[in-house]
Amino acid sequence: MHFTVAPGTVRQAITQLVDEGLLERHQGKGTFVRKPSFDSSLFRFFRFHGTAEERRVPESEILRRETVAAPPAVAKTLRLPPEAKVISMARLRLLDGEPVLAEQIWLPFDRFKGLLDLEDAEIGPLLYPIYEEVCGEIVARAEEELTAEACSGAHAESLNLKKGTPVIVIDRTAFGYDDTPLEWRSSRGRADEFQYHIEIR
Repeated sequence: MHFTVAPGTVRQAITQLVDEGLLERHQGKGTFVRKPSFDSSLFRFFRFHGTAEERRVPESEILRRETVAAPPAVAKTLRLPPEAKVISMARLRLLDGEPVLAEQIWLPFDRFKGLLDLEDAEIGPLLYPIYEEVCGEIVARAEEELTAEACSGAHAESLNLKKGTPVIVIDRTAFGYDDTPLEWRSSRGRADEFQYHIEIR
């Protein structure tokens, strides 16, 4: 396919896309579509520090991974037909063996069925690189909503908390470059470990 566009116009457009953060340049390699990093997204809300106060990414322990019919709220969020097949995954995030986050993750089955072929040990603490490598699905952006609730029995047991202990809930919907919902994730962490910081200019 050919377009009648002057090289200078193309260079200017690429520069603008780099400035807007949609593309990134790598010296000696070229210009590439920028892949957003969500590695530390949740951890800007919780004080996950080691003994030297360095920020740490918690380890992951998968508790359950199965194919189920999507509950109504899941189907609506992921824009799927009622009771469509989805992958449901529950996992804990741990620091030094202590649970700090309980997560429930929902994924469209047709897009992510390759995950079911992996052993738990092959799925590390960061899921988005696995989504891309195994399923070819790239997360381009995400929306998050924060609420608070009293910890239910199941989550209290997972987090070693008393039932009714306040927890912060972070619901995240992740989208692909075509704005299709790829993942709905609900994460719960102790309210006394929660912090909120934003810089307003």
